[in-house]
Amino acid sequence: MADRSLRGMRLGAQSFQSEEGVDFVERITARYRAEDGAEFEVVFAEDAEIPARWENARTGQSGVLLDAAGKPVEEEPGEERAARTHWDMLLERRTIPELEEILAERLEILRAQRGQDRKTA
Repeated sequence: MADRSLRGMRLGAQSFQSEEGVDFVERITARYRAEDGAEFEVVFAEDAEIPARWENARTGQSGVLLDAAGKPVEEEPGEERAARTHWDMLLERRTIPELEEILAERLEILRAQRGQDRKTA
């Protein structure tokens, strides 16, 4: 057995998958320009919504989308929504009287537990 060599694949060198029977989605390439003037390209699916800004994977700088003529595309001002707080989300689920009732129940439970803790100490 020692005089025979082991045969097989090199570890991690080749993939057993093939592209046979795979239909790739149509793609488009979007060009971006970073703040330092460097341009880079990003490939998207044809039906994807292309963002107006993209971060360059190599440099980490943010780039602006360019049109076919090489001019920056103007960003459409999006509607700015006010941030929802925990209180806002709570009020979507409960009314103020319900919250007052729950608070009274919890306070009663806590006071009862504190009373037991003081007796055992």
